[in-house]
Amino acid sequence: MIYYGLQILNPEIFLFASCIICAIVSLASGSSWSTIATIGIALIGIGDVLGISHGLVAGSIISGAYFGDKMSPLSDTTNLAAAMSGTDLFIHIRYMMYTTIPTFIITLIIFFIIGLSIETSSEQNINLLLSALDTKFNINLWLFIVPLFVVILIIKKTPAIPSLLAGTLLGGIFAIIYQPQIISEISQTSLLNIETYYKAIINAMASDISINTEHELINNLLTSSGMKGMLSTVWLVICAMSFGGAMQEGGLLKRISDPIISYAQKPGSLIATTSATCIFFNLTTSDQYLSIVVPGRMFEENYKDKGLAPENLSRTLEDSGTVTSVLIPWNTCGAAQSAVLGVATLNYLPYCFFNLISPIMTILYGYLQIKIKKSN
Repeated sequence: MIYYGLQILNPEIFLFASCIICAIVSLASGSSWSTIATIGIALIGIGDVLGISHGLVAGSIISGAYFGDKMSPLSDTTNLAAAMSGTDLFIHIRYMMYTTIPTFIITLIIFFIIGLSIETSSEQNINLLLSALDTKFNINLWLFIVPLFVVILIIKKTPAIPSLLAGTLLGGIFAIIYQPQIISEISQTSLLNIETYYKAIINAMASDISINTEHELINNLLTSSGMKGMLSTVWLVICAMSFGGAMQEGGLLKRISDPIISYAQKPGSLIATTSATCIFFNLTTSDQYLSIVVPGRMFEENYKDKGLAPENLSRTLEDSGTVTSVLIPWNTCGAAQSAVLGVATLNYLPYCFFNLISPIMTILYGYLQIKIKKSN
């Protein structure tokens, strides 16, 4: 994907195109995590070769992925937000379009303008990189079967672990068929047999590996720590979920949030308070789902009392809870995406324009009374 992407994507529209590509894949799959872990990794590599800041590229990837995640009927957070507010899923999605589409258009315009102004690597440097990849690997279009197979499994709502495991095993089989020289290099032997294949594939999945070429930048792209490098993130996710669950079950979240609700007197302030509460729970419970579930429960009656349709609540939960989780380093989403992309959360945070603008947009709609539906 890096090899063909360098030939197809124009550096000036790279950020713009990356955002759209991730949006389409995430919309089809319903998963921002899977999109970032597949297409996102390839786009980070292409951006690195083009000389574009890691933070900028990660920002465009995450912006597109979370747009698709929000708008997809296959997304778990989209279904969760609709369920928590008691509204129909497709009514929820249609109602989100009023705030989400303008936000995404603004995001694309920003990335397009930035793309026109940044300096990228010259065509000569790109050709040198392509040559290094072509020399080291046997590259052909058949290799696209592996990522396409994973995307198809995700679209068919196959659970994440079997989907990713199937993609990993298929990737290992394709490596044996098309890249025997790489298998030999990883296993550090010229003798190719079942034992060698097994050793190379397990090492590639689980531990530190590096593949050397004639170009230093390509060497950096082809250095990985596999599952070993994700262990610190796994521990953080486990701790965050344990902490968030204890806070909820102990009634501590309700104790903290009750005084906040008293400030929500009008529709605009109620939506702003809901949005702030979602962000607050993303910060304190470190879990995306709790930032939807807890505020959803807290504010459901308030929206009814104010005569507001439940889709106002579900939209606010998504505009504020779903998209801001990835901006927080200790949140499960922020930690996971940072580890997968190899970019620190605070480095990509300023460039996640879609995620930053979404809560502002929903609050603005609330105070200006734009598309605020009343209950029947």
